This record gives sequence, C-alpha cells and structure tokens, in this order.
Amino acid sequence: MERKIVLITGGSSGIGKSIGNYLKSKGCTVYGTTRDLSRYPDFDDFGLLQLDVRDTDSIATAVARLLDKEGRLDVLVNNAGVGITGPIEETPHEEILKTFETNYHGPLHMIKAILPQMRAQRNGLIINITSIAGYMGLPYRGIYSATKGALEITTEALRMEIKDFGVQMTNLAPGDFATNIASGRYHAPVLDNSPYKEPYGNTLELINDGVAAGNDPIAVAHSVYRIMNTKNPKVHYKVGSFMQKFSLTLKNLLPDKVYEKLLSNHYKL
Repeated sequence: MERKIVLITGGSSGIGKSIGNYLKSKGCTVYGTTRDLSRYPDFDDFGLLQLDVRDTDSIATAVARLLDKEGRLDVLVNNAGVGITGPIEETPHEEILKTFETNYHGPLHMIKAILPQMRAQRNGLIINITSIAGYMGLPYRGIYSATKGALEITTEALRMEIKDFGVQMTNLAPGDFATNIASGRYHAPVLDNSPYKEPYGNTLELINDGVAAGNDPIAVAHSVYRIMNTKNPKVHYKVGSFMQKFSLTLKNLLPDKVYEKLLSNHYKL
C-alpha cells in the first residue's frame, strides 16, 4: 500500500502530536503545523511546518511547500483549536471572534487550500476534529460549543458538495482528554462584583478537573487511523469515556428541559 501523506494542523502538542506520532508509527509520512516554528527548534517527531490557520497566506505557503516536496496530500486532519470559557455576557467579543477564527474559519481556510489538490488527485480524506461539547450548549463554555457545533454542521453540507470529486470528509468529536488545552484557553476572569462569580468559578474548577483527569489522547489517534482505513467514513464519530458518549444518547432521548436539568445538576447550577 502506498505511504499516505498526512497534514495535521496544531501538530506540535496535545492531541495533534499524539495523532502524528501514531500515524508515523503506522508508516505514514506526517507533517504537523505550528504557528511559531522557532518555539520547537528540536522537534523531530515528524515534519513540522509553520502555519497559522487564521492566516491564508501562511496556509498557502505551507501547503505549497508540502506539495512541492511530496507531490500529493492524502489526509488533512483539522485539529488546531483553542478553548474559551466564561459567562457569555462578560466575555469580550473580540475573544469570541478570535475563537471562531481559529476553531471554525481556520478549518474552512485549510479545506479551501487543499481541495484543488485533492480534486486533481480524485482522492483525499478530510477529518475535522470537533468536540462532544459541540453537540450541546454547555454553561460557561457556550462559545466553544458553538464553534465546534458549527464545524459539525458545515461538514454535513460540505461532504455532499465534494463527494463527486472523490474526496471524503468526516467529523471526529473527542470528549475530555489530558492535554495542555487549558493552559492556552481564554478564561474570562472571575470578577468579584459579577453576578456569575460563584457559579462560574465553581464550573471553571469542574472544567479544568475534567481535562486534567481526561484519558490518554492516543485514543483519538487510534480513531483517526481507523477512519483512514474505512472505505466509506460516516458523517460523525465520537471518542471519549462511556459517560461522555452516553450523554449524547440521553440528549437525543430526553425532553430538552429534562436534559438541561441534568446538565445544571452536573455543574451544580
């Protein structure tokens, strides 16, 4: 079987790095991306390209460099993303826009950049890393949920638009995994005079505890590899703990207000 050429955005750490190392161990030629290559002078896990998903010029340069070297691109994993927490009322709107620019517009920029090549090949696979949080409006994570939910829905439409080109697309939604996302997440400050001070402060602790106690991101890498070896990928995949995935089943089965009550109880709201 011909060695697959894989591009993973946000590949220098966390889930992206785990995916890259695992795919490399399976014989793939892997390229990850980072916004600042100078921060990783000794990175040698796999190829690393400088690319900012918010900057279409940097995307064009990186993609051109990869294609010049390899001549094709078989798989794009849209993994780069940022977290954001806070009461929506108190979250600066510029931070909301920044999060959408990375988590939603960024993957679209990447897809537009590589589709001409995959269309010319009559072959390719795009895996959008979303989140189980994208299936529900989570308190104090509503903006993050919205960015991931938007990408899930857009993928549903896009995969129908590109199927005649021989290009496949799917979503992979992880639950909580032990990564460094919390350190790079935008946290709206817990304000002393805020009406949200106590519930937001308590919820923020639960969110951070959930990430810290998350599973090994290698599970996401295994899922990516299985999807790559599936002839006709499904529209949606989920990977996470039993309870995280079961929560989606409950959301589909229960009346909206009952499910909302379950979430409120979980977050002690």
